[in-house]
Amino acid sequence: MNTFSTFQLPQQVIYGHHALTQLGLQTTRLGRTALLISDRIMVKIGTVQQCQQHLEEVGIVPVCYLDVNSEPTDFHVSEALAVCLEHQCDVIIAVGGGSCIDAAKAVSVLATNGGQLGDYVGGKAVLSAPPIPLIAIPTTAGTGSEMTNVTVIINTLNDVKMMVKHAAFLPSVAIVDPMLTVSTPQSVTAATGIDALCHAIEAYISRKAQPMTDQLALSAIALISQNLRKAYTDGSDLEAREQMALASMQAGAAFSNASVTLVHGMSRPIGAIFHVPHGISNAMLLPAILEFSKDRAIERLAVVGRLFRPDLSQLSDQEMVDVAIQEVKRLCKDLQITNLESWGIDKLKFREAVSKMAVDALASGSPGNNPRVPTVEEMIELYHTCYSYSFS
Repeated sequence: MNTFSTFQLPQQVIYGHHALTQLGLQTTRLGRTALLISDRIMVKIGTVQQCQQHLEEVGIVPVCYLDVNSEPTDFHVSEALAVCLEHQCDVIIAVGGGSCIDAAKAVSVLATNGGQLGDYVGGKAVLSAPPIPLIAIPTTAGTGSEMTNVTVIINTLNDVKMMVKHAAFLPSVAIVDPMLTVSTPQSVTAATGIDALCHAIEAYISRKAQPMTDQLALSAIALISQNLRKAYTDGSDLEAREQMALASMQAGAAFSNASVTLVHGMSRPIGAIFHVPHGISNAMLLPAILEFSKDRAIERLAVVGRLFRPDLSQLSDQEMVDVAIQEVKRLCKDLQITNLESWGIDKLKFREAVSKMAVDALASGSPGNNPRVPTVEEMIELYHTCYSYSFS
């Protein structure tokens, strides 16, 4: 029986204040005709213009696709891919949250391999050609997409989030500049911060966890527990922003190599059907799913509890599991996370969609990594629990 694990990261990670100044140099190292993929928010706050300036300093005038939104779809990918092919781009730059980076990943791979992203779901088709080099520049501290070998795109034909995992989706370069996260609104800081926490906790309790991912996941959990509230309360707190950017990177690398579990499996259908932002839907599910899973992950969740509350470390593992769940609930409440009902999802429409969501969640494969692997019926019950769940 094989007992080894594999661990993959981007070829290069540039991290720290003003890391964005390295964009021009890194782009010229990879190509000369650049496609910049972003969204209108990044244009409005000036981040796209910053990137263009750094590129122009080295003689590169990028072509742009700026219409990605908070839930990237196959339409966004097709439109951006058409721009990429028309201009024969040889390097792609993604600037924004995980949506922009995920869309850019899909473009970088499809530009050289052809077809539609759905062709590659579940390994139905083989990715054989190297992707166009991708530089990923996150502007939120949460998704960790700049560190991962995964892309998630909505299939608009069936309202399913397609998740494709392959080394080809790893960016060539990740440029992580905490200064770019300072303008992140409170609500996005909360959503992306909880997303990073989900990545870290899920990677740590995953059936595919390994020593390398354990260390990164635990470091991320500690940093998030100490800094997310600070970044949420005072967005100009540069120390908190820097620590959250680091935590997001660590959590991204952890889950990319250990996989996510039931939270993400059940979260994706909520985003696909009801268009709840990814981090928020994760947060809506996290406490209830930890309660569902806790008896199969006592030792590991106890460690999580001690990271949140080191002052209670003398308690038994069973007691610390309950501490971990209570601290996660308290954090969600402090960040004003609501349940599905309070978000405004119609109860009847939700009930009608639950069976499809549970089947889609199971098909994604992520629930199979959970310490307690659920049945479809158990996931349906969990969805109903989370609809009106109380974080108090």
